[in-house]
Amino acid sequence: MKNLDPKRFAYAIFAIFVICFCGIAYFGGVANLTDIWSALRVAYKTIPLVLLVIALFVTHMWRWKIFRGWLVPFPDLNGTWQGYIKSTWRNPETGLAPPPIPVVLSIKQSFTRISCVMRTSEMTSRSFLAGFWLDGDEQIRKLGYSYHSSPLVSIRERSQAHDGSVVFELVGHPVAKLVGTYWTGRKTTGEIELTFRTTELLDEFPSDLVGNSQL
Repeated sequence: MKNLDPKRFAYAIFAIFVICFCGIAYFGGVANLTDIWSALRVAYKTIPLVLLVIALFVTHMWRWKIFRGWLVPFPDLNGTWQGYIKSTWRNPETGLAPPPIPVVLSIKQSFTRISCVMRTSEMTSRSFLAGFWLDGDEQIRKLGYSYHSSPLVSIRERSQAHDGSVVFELVGHPVAKLVGTYWTGRKTTGEIELTFRTTELLDEFPSDLVGNSQL
């Protein structure tokens, strides 16, 4: 929630309170608030309704397009994205870089947090710190996260578990592509390019990408 505009969000809550207050006063037959006690009674009934609206917003309504941009500054990236990793690592024996590696990224996002799980046919990495970097004045729209990667047991002789970080540029309005770079504790780096695949959060590497190493 660090990207939210506190003043704008406070105005929105106040507007909700006023609308709910007036609605309860009108439909409750208290059109004329002649004293402070009658106003307080209406306000007392209004608060639970306002809290309900806020709860609905935080759990579901934040994803509605009507709130995008002016109230909710970050995009909805929920779902699985697919693409390729291009590593800068080169085989010391041949001097050649490996071919592009098919990859999927499952993003689980709520109003207050975001988590990322990336999978290839040989490894799974899970974020332990993730967030948006958004600055309209500087034209910055990024998603970044740090992760722990766990290769399959069968390949750990040549690929050890490690930590790393990824920073993606958010391309398009709405976002159509994630383009980024990564670096790891093994002193490797590379590029990642992803496009949206499905709203489903895949819990395994899809079989249709196995062995597909062409862009």
